[in-house]
Amino acid sequence: MQELIKGIRTYMNMSQTEFAERINVTFATVNRWENGRAIPNKLAQSKMYELCKEYNVPVYDILLEKIKAVSKGLELEEGRVILYHGSKSGIEGSIQPKSRKQCDFGAGFYMGTEPSQALTLICDYEKSKFYIVSICLNELSVLDVQADLDWAMIVAFHRGRMEKVKGTSFYNKYHDMAKDKDVVIGSIADDRMFYVIDNFFIGNITDKALVNSLSALELGKQYVATTQKGCDAVRIECELPISYLERLFMKEIAEENRARGVSLAGEVCKKYRREGMFFDELLDEALAGDIT
Repeated sequence: MQELIKGIRTYMNMSQTEFAERINVTFATVNRWENGRAIPNKLAQSKMYELCKEYNVPVYDILLEKIKAVSKGLELEEGRVILYHGSKSGIEGSIQPKSRKQCDFGAGFYMGTEPSQALTLICDYEKSKFYIVSICLNELSVLDVQADLDWAMIVAFHRGRMEKVKGTSFYNKYHDMAKDKDVVIGSIADDRMFYVIDNFFIGNITDKALVNSLSALELGKQYVATTQKGCDAVRIECELPISYLERLFMKEIAEENRARGVSLAGEVCKKYRREGMFFDELLDEALAGDIT
């Protein structure tokens, strides 16, 4: 927090005295913050937020740069991949594949290649934690799903959307694809993609519109350790504290990304609205035995 405050003040070209006056605290208080002897309370951080907005201080970008700098400074063994994880209440004990079963790729420990995805996931939770982690895939069974129809159907399978065709070869294909895999790698389906996925499942857009939306949004990859063996290959490299001030900017970015994503996806879906097949059509063909 002390480096963030100093960076904000420097960006605004203010002395400690000037900064203190703008947020209605004393010079001594700001000095203690920047020396790490005290931490500003929520009220003070809220005032900093308003001041940062006034001066267009890129607090979120500063946070991302800090994360990238820490990541770059890590010395990892060959074969380990750096990833990011956001937890709503923090990790206690060993890492386990215990997320909800109806997630994108089922129960597992979810990590992403982009820190922004983990940050926006936890921005609304005061006790949430942000972690830089790493995983070694060398001795694991891995499924890497491309941004195509298979990705969409695996998500549909794990979200309980394919019960209508349970027992068909179509259903079994996606059941078997991820079976006995320690790690599943695929495109991220965050709030921006949820809008598109949901519209695919309820029959508003085709599979081609969905896949092209996924590619257009470029949300990065998520790695999901779906077995205990996969989780045991994950290592927490460090936990980075996130301040209340940074969370305020994270929420703002999350809302902006969601709006932009929905707008972009809407344009793509409109472009491909007459191409491809609807979800129910795919399931009907599976029942008819036309898809194997």
